[in-house]
Amino acid sequence: MLHIMAKINLFILIHFLSFTISSSLHYPQIKQQQQQNQDQQQPFVGVNIGTDVSNFPSASDLVAFLQLQKITHVRIYDANPDILKALSATKIRVVLSVPNNQLLAIGSSNATAASWIDRNVVAYYPQTLITGISVGDEVLTTVPSSAPILLPAMESLYNALVASNLHQQIKVSTPHAASIILDPFPPSQAYFNQTFVSLMLPLLHFLSRTSSPLMMNLYPYYVFMQNKGVVPLDNALFKPLTPSKEMVDPNTLLHYTNVLDAMIDAAYFSMNNLNVTDVVVLVTETGWPAKGDSKEPYATKDNADTYNSNLIRHVFDHSGTPLHPETTSSVFIYELFNEDLRSPPVSEGNWGLFYGNTTASYLLHVSGIGTFLANDTTNQTFCIAMDGFDSKTLQAALDWACGPGRANCSEIQPGETCYQPNNVKNHASYAFDSYYQKEAKAPGTCDFKGVAMITTTDPSHGSCIFPGSKKVSNNTKDVVNSTQASSAGDKMRFKTFNNIKIRATSNILHIFLAACFPTLLLVLL
Repeated sequence: MLHIMAKINLFILIHFLSFTISSSLHYPQIKQQQQQNQDQQQPFVGVNIGTDVSNFPSASDLVAFLQLQKITHVRIYDANPDILKALSATKIRVVLSVPNNQLLAIGSSNATAASWIDRNVVAYYPQTLITGISVGDEVLTTVPSSAPILLPAMESLYNALVASNLHQQIKVSTPHAASIILDPFPPSQAYFNQTFVSLMLPLLHFLSRTSSPLMMNLYPYYVFMQNKGVVPLDNALFKPLTPSKEMVDPNTLLHYTNVLDAMIDAAYFSMNNLNVTDVVVLVTETGWPAKGDSKEPYATKDNADTYNSNLIRHVFDHSGTPLHPETTSSVFIYELFNEDLRSPPVSEGNWGLFYGNTTASYLLHVSGIGTFLANDTTNQTFCIAMDGFDSKTLQAALDWACGPGRANCSEIQPGETCYQPNNVKNHASYAFDSYYQKEAKAPGTCDFKGVAMITTTDPSHGSCIFPGSKKVSNNTKDVVNSTQASSAGDKMRFKTFNNIKIRATSNILHIFLAACFPTLLLVLL
């Protein structure tokens, strides 16, 4: 009987230890999954991608550029199949859109909505990380005739996601213009336009029920332009303020240091007025134009740089808003590229962070702020010749750079590494960058009477390495190769380590039993 009890106790002990050790082996996987879920809940900065661009890159080039710039969230204004396919296996999260002209068909037919989900979501998910669907764009204010069909369209799309068991991963909402909120300053007095309340209330209940965000397009630029003399420019641009310049809500005594936070809180107060308190605000559009006509003197590169750089810093600081300091809204910057095909005014085509050829429209100051645009800006820049200038003008600038400017132009001489392609623009770009780097990228050293521009894209090609990249070119190649080797090595080491852990578990178990229960082992033997 004692032998039988000993065997039973030993059996229980072995299984207990096996379970404990097995649990410890799986714990890192559980922790990793929890970390991934937590990362997805962190506030992010994404970009909108408009396509009214004369030299819009191919889908594969676009995605390669997004990866280069470490852009992890994008919003597109349709469900472009080429872009969705190119995003496959990239870990870039995408919000796709239903254009306004498709609302009627989708809102009128569950079958049409299901077909849309099958064609544009199920066909790509999860290889392409679709996280949201923005249904229409500013429908209540721009196409009010379609307003009654908006919620039915959202419901139909959501039901189609439920049928595909994707409703937890992909959220359905619709972007609104800031003008649906009246009296936004001070925020505590804000409320939804009464004209839209009969539509907004059930829409907000839908968002609450489905844990989806309220999408808002919020532009402090327009608030400033419409309230010059009332709203200081510094408040609109997120610039540091003295306490005396902060906006104070007289009803709540909350202090606002920037316009965007006030606009977000105005949305929260408006929802509170309708007894909706569990819907978060997602800023689907915000930004600042870098160029305008004579009527828009504040649309400048400096102001665009200041706004977007400070916006990015504000989001990654996780500072929330005065009303909800615990909740930081994620934002999508409007927009990735200047849409030069847009109709006037001039500012309409100049909201982009980059030109269509992927050169920077201006230099964001975001180094050290998270990983967004980590390759971009103030540290790794080059000076190149702009398109559209005749050879004579470029030649004059080239001659100055290599002559009085004392740039090192040896590499563009016949037979040298940067001589080909043998044309003035290519040689001028090298000479301009040589001068720009020699002058330590000082302000005004990349101008050459308006024919040069600063870019964050390395213009090096083949064996021709531009001066701005000489210091890192060899190291970069080594890092890339070692990264790939490390990745493969890590996989091998991970497999080996797992085997070692399993073998070690068995050995530890035997040692433990031998030390603590020698007589029980003898019984088994």
